[in-house]
Amino acid sequence: MASLNVGNLGEFLREQRRTAQLSLRQLADAAGVSNPYLSQIERGLRKPSAEILQQLAKALRISAETLYVQAGILDERHGPDEIGVQTSILTDPSLNERQKQVLLQIYESFRKENGFVGGGDSTANGHEDGRGTDSHDAEADGGPHAT
Repeated sequence: MASLNVGNLGEFLREQRRTAQLSLRQLADAAGVSNPYLSQIERGLRKPSAEILQQLAKALRISAETLYVQAGILDERHGPDEIGVQTSILTDPSLNERQKQVLLQIYESFRKENGFVGGGDSTANGHEDGRGTDSHDAEADGGPHAT
């Protein structure tokens, strides 16, 4: 799994904001987040969700994938099809964070099973609940948590 690189993300966001000639307040308003929250992201004190990254990307007029790579959510070595699937999962507002992580793990395990290894287990940021990569087997096999 890729680790979330919040410090580099903040520096990258600040640089993109300055390049776009936006103040912190202007970007916060455009992205629909508070000034203090955006400031904390830029200083590396907060790690934004995929949805917040998507809002920031839209406000900055850059691709959400670029921010996902900077945040360590996606590995830049992934192919375009894989990034599209992962982006769809990460930005789906109807899924909670746990469901997104499980779907990404299932997707990656199927790709590995079929011989398409896109850069390791770097499809998503790690689990804080300590579960291993085999924890999705029940869901993948239509077990009690399948939806």
